[in-house]
Amino acid sequence: MFDLVPQPGLSRRAFFLGVASVAAGSAVVLGSGVFDGLAGLEARPIVTAPGWVTIVAFDDAGRRLGVERVRKVVHTAVEWRRLLSPLSFEVTRQAATEIAFTGPLNDCYQPGVYRCIACATALFSSTTKYDPHEGWPSFWAPIARRNLYRLADASLGMDRTEVRCRRCDSHLGHVFGDGPPPTGLRYCMNSAALAFHPRPA
Repeated sequence: MFDLVPQPGLSRRAFFLGVASVAAGSAVVLGSGVFDGLAGLEARPIVTAPGWVTIVAFDDAGRRLGVERVRKVVHTAVEWRRLLSPLSFEVTRQAATEIAFTGPLNDCYQPGVYRCIACATALFSSTTKYDPHEGWPSFWAPIARRNLYRLADASLGMDRTEVRCRRCDSHLGHVFGDGPPPTGLRYCMNSAALAFHPRPA
């Protein structure tokens, strides 16, 4: 359920630095950009069941177009692998995490809309993006609350709050309670889970 209270805890950077010191001898950086030793612990297949969901549609200028009832986007693992890059598949369908400071959207501050890489649902606006110096694209609010949902995540021995796309269940990242005003939230997302659509000139 979306209104789950975000769990405070370690930042992603602090966590991965700690784990890296233990796993330094065995973690291997894959060509896809994910630490094999770390992503393997976090990997869990994400299955989407057929059905309908209600989302809010936005154009690339960030203008709200209205509420829509749409079919969920459902594919087999084989189909997802064909549609997504290896890294995007690992992140969105297996809940892996890209290496900090490697995602192309971390330093993107152009006006526009960030959409789900897997189904194009609008998720975040450039107007709520900020830099917490953690290495992942971060936002203090989604573009519309109903376009995503949150789940308790106790993987890796941590209490975190996972964020997923409402329409295709893609893993996007996590939300933490250490963000700036006015929400106090930090939606820490993976570049590999998002597609940036610049605001039309």
